[in-house]
This record gives sequence, C-alpha cells and structure tokens, in this order.
Amino acid sequence: MFDSMLNSIFSSGQITGTAFLVTLGLALLLGIGTALLCMYKNKYSQSFAVTLAMLPATVAVVIMLVNGNIGAGVAVAGGFSLVRFRSAAGTAREIGMIFLAMTLGLALGMGYVGLAICFFLVMAVFTAVLTTVDFGGRKDGERTLKISIPESLDYEGLFDDLFAEYTNSSELDKVKTTNMGTLYELTYRIVLKDAAKTKEFLDELRCRNGNLTISCGKAEFKEAL
Repeated sequence: MFDSMLNSIFSSGQITGTAFLVTLGLALLLGIGTALLCMYKNKYSQSFAVTLAMLPATVAVVIMLVNGNIGAGVAVAGGFSLVRFRSAAGTAREIGMIFLAMTLGLALGMGYVGLAICFFLVMAVFTAVLTTVDFGGRKDGERTLKISIPESLDYEGLFDDLFAEYTNSSELDKVKTTNMGTLYELTYRIVLKDAAKTKEFLDELRCRNGNLTISCGKAEFKEAL
C-alpha cells in the first residue's frame, strides 16, 4: 500500500490531462502550505509568501515540459541559476523554504504525488516542532552594547568590573574607529543579570567613557547559510 503511494502517476512517461490537473492543484495546495509554514512565528513579506506559494506549481510544470529532455533540462537549470544574481539574499529560513518548495515541485513534476505529500508532512511537523520549542534560539537577556571611547583610553579591561557586576556574560565582538579616528567604538555581546538595572549600568559606563555615545539594544546577529 505504502509502496504504491510512492509510484509516479504518469504511466509510461505520458502526462494525461487529468494527471496534469491533479498535479497542478496539489502543487498549489502544497505551495500554500509551504508559505504558511514559513510564516509560522517568523517575519516575512507578502511578496515572498505569494512567491513561495507559486513556486512548487511553477517548478512542477517546468519539469513536466522538460519530460526527460536532457538539453531542455540543462537550459532550465541555467535559467534558474540566473535568478540568484537578480535577487537579494534572504534569511537562512527563507532559503530553506525555497529549497523545500522546489523539491516539492520536482517530485510533483515527475508524478510522485504520494512522495511529495509525505515529504511535506514530515518537514512541516519537523519545522513546526523546532520553531515551537525555540530550537537554536538566542539566550534570554542577550544584548548588543556599543560604547564610544576616546582613542587615548586603553579599552582592554576598562569595563571588566562593571560587566562582572551587571552581566552574566560579556564578550568584545568588534572594535572600530569612528569620527575620523579620534574615537573607538566597542561592540560587546552581553547577557544582563537584571534588565531593571539597565539605566544604572549605562550611567556607570558613562562615567568611564567621558559621557560619549552608548547604545544598548537587542542582540545583532548574522544568519549563517
């Protein structure tokens, strides 16, 4: 029973009108499902969600048109590769969803309807569970702290006693010069012990850096691909 579900609905490689409509309809449904999965507890744009919903159907039709033609397949692959250079890079999650949508489109375009449905259900449950339990989430209280100091000050160990008093952990992430080289901007990643004492912490830092600019906000990070 299960093995029969994984067989292609395109008998002898021929695509009938009924098989085409079934495949196209299922591709649109799975595309919407993929878009909803990407939207779950995640920031997104409407244009990306709509595009993601369209992608499995688009890929499926392209694969049906190729239908074993190696030359056409190479040309299509080259066309898809050009899209990468005409679009802005997305987040790791968005790129993962694009790969999921394309995989579904490939499976459906080859007639493996049961395989596409099973794969989508497994990935949907897997992604939803990991998102719900905040798998790989950042630590609570993590902040990015930026402190400007005069170039004459030695920043090594300058704030260690304050970090020990007000934070659970601190790490110097980046140092850069600003204001034509007359200032250093120090960027720290910190985890506060008590968020209610943030103002007190910043006031202490101001006394050390000569009341120059200090900013403390949500942790900045770059998504690794």
